[in-house]
Parts: sequence; C-alpha cells; structure tokens
Amino acid sequence: MARSAFLEIGEVVGTHGIAGEMRVQPWCDSAAAFCRLSALYADAAGKEKFAVKSRPHKNIVLMKAAGIDTVQAAATWRGKRLFAARADMPLPDGRYFICDLIGCAVSDADTGEIYGHITDVSNNGAGDIYHMRKADGTAVLIPAIPAIVMAVDIDAQSVRIRPMKGLFDT
Repeated sequence: MARSAFLEIGEVVGTHGIAGEMRVQPWCDSAAAFCRLSALYADAAGKEKFAVKSRPHKNIVLMKAAGIDTVQAAATWRGKRLFAARADMPLPDGRYFICDLIGCAVSDADTGEIYGHITDVSNNGAGDIYHMRKADGTAVLIPAIPAIVMAVDIDAQSVRIRPMKGLFDT
C-alpha cells in the first residue's frame, strides 16, 4: 500500500486577533512539531501550498498564513484541514504515523495467525491503544505496549503481537 506524501496535521478552528492569525487544533504529538513547519498544504494532494509562521498558545497553535491579513480572510479558513509534506515530518526509529498503522494486519508473533486489522488508534493518556476489527466484526482494543506489540512493519502492513491472557475475551 502506497503511503500518502501528505499528512493531515490539524484543523483551523477559529481566528485570533485582527491581523489574520488562525487558531489551529494540531493533530501532531506536540504543538512544537507543528510550529517547526514553514509550509503547509490546503489539500491532501499537495496542490495548494502556502507559507506559514506558527507559535504554540495554550493547547492550540496560532498560525499566520502568507496572504491572509484580516480576520475576515482568516475566518474563511475555519473548518479547513491542513496537511504537511511527509518529507517535512521525519520520525525517529520506532515511531509511526497513525495513518500508516490503519489497515495493518495484526498477527500472532509466534504462530502467524492473523487476528484482524487496525481500524484506529487512540490515546488514553497512559499510551496508545490500537483498535482492531476481527474478521467476524468484533472490535478489540490492544494496548500498544512492548509486552504485547512485538514488531511493527509499516512497509509490510503488519503488526505482530503476543496477546496477554484475556485480551480477546468478550
């Protein structure tokens, strides 16, 4: 499965001040990661590129886009999703973009038995939770901890786990 060259990283949720700044809800691990970007895209295909300057503000990001100089112009961006080039968002080893985990097959690390596929990833504050759907439609939540998740291979679209007792009990 080909990975998208552009990643959805946030949404404009409002304006800030009168000079065209926008309030953005970032979907990155941190507002700092968002603020390191100097260019964003208004679509997933990367066709509409624009320069930005951003700064963290409480639990959001304040972003100034080139050419947006009034509160009225900024207000037209409300609800718009923002994208970054994957190449501008390098990850350390062992870290993955959620969009790359979606659709990965989940299999037993010892037997190779396929349990299902990842449909979503959430975070409960203590760590990530992989949402898996079994072939029969049953949903299973898998804590993404080293004791359970043995290997992730994004290129092979595979997550190998060693399930703890009771993980699949309904």
